[in-house]
Amino acid sequence: MTENRAYKIILSGGGTGGHIYPAVAIANELKRRFPEAKFLFVGASDKMEMEKVPQAGYEIEGLWISGIQRKLTLKNAMFPFKLLSSLLKSKKILKRFKPDVAIGTGGFASGPLLYAAASKGIPSLIQEQNSYPGITNKWLAKKVDKICVAYDHLERFFPEGKLIKTGNPVRQDLLDIDSKTLHAKDHFGLNHGKYTLLVLGGSLGARRINELIEKELDYFGGRNVQIIWQCGKLYQKTYRIYDDINYVHVHPFINTMDLAYAAADIIISRAGAISVSELCIVGKPVIFIPSPNVAEDHQTKNAEALSSENAAIVIKEEDLDVDFESKFSQLLNSKEKREQLSENIKKFAMVNATKEIVDQVELLLKK
Repeated sequence: MTENRAYKIILSGGGTGGHIYPAVAIANELKRRFPEAKFLFVGASDKMEMEKVPQAGYEIEGLWISGIQRKLTLKNAMFPFKLLSSLLKSKKILKRFKPDVAIGTGGFASGPLLYAAASKGIPSLIQEQNSYPGITNKWLAKKVDKICVAYDHLERFFPEGKLIKTGNPVRQDLLDIDSKTLHAKDHFGLNHGKYTLLVLGGSLGARRINELIEKELDYFGGRNVQIIWQCGKLYQKTYRIYDDINYVHVHPFINTMDLAYAAADIIISRAGAISVSELCIVGKPVIFIPSPNVAEDHQTKNAEALSSENAAIVIKEEDLDVDFESKFSQLLNSKEKREQLSENIKKFAMVNATKEIVDQVELLLKK
């Protein structure tokens, strides 16, 4: 049952789609339950949330904040000033908006806001998507009331009494992709008699994955494989030329991800937390190529959590030239292997994550 209570809800998270989309999914479910509620997002003023959040229909304010680089840079020297500036601005936003609850989905943008909110006694919840938490959420853990997680064994990093295992919020249109396969293949102009490989490198693209696909185009062509290749906005000029090959379909960005998943027989993907959660629900055979350029190498840890249970294949970037063709051929040639991976990855699916996170937010609101 929904209430008509006009709660004020503030959400923060960003830097990448993996932090933004969960925040939007949580906001959408809260809006469904509390139609009169008012929402405000807070993000980093120069990151993609400033574009994506308004597209989803929500207001956003930006902070002057960025992450800490791993090497000595001018940006690192500026970090203390940015943090102070962001904490002061967060306090002003909170004073003006007067939220009933604050929700953080990770990324450096959520640090100052959630810290300021928890310090003021505003009920606060963070959602950690990865099997290895980022700096921001580890820093906030002692301050906030609840921590929703997607993996086991996170009491190593967080106070155990605050942990609730919910899974990661994912798009609701992924829950019934099997019924969409025929429509999906037509949508992408695919041949119904060929295997379809879906290649994903995140919303901006992944340079090393793109280089691999370019190098292997003849190999795929010789094995009756057609490709939906999401090359990323950063790389569209380089790779759009391959769209002329009849079995290659290049897209800088895919808006209909449910159809892309429905059309695929095999998927190659990065191993960001939200991608991993979606792929568990999708239940197709996956080859993960984790990005080595992320904090704490968390993508490798996310992918290995599945490969250790025979639920996915993992190939590290440095091993692609040696291992890719043999591992892909094994998968392509063995129906049994494909079915086994599909069956096993589905066991990790947590389809009610958004609802369960919002149940926890509701408990905080009712307090």
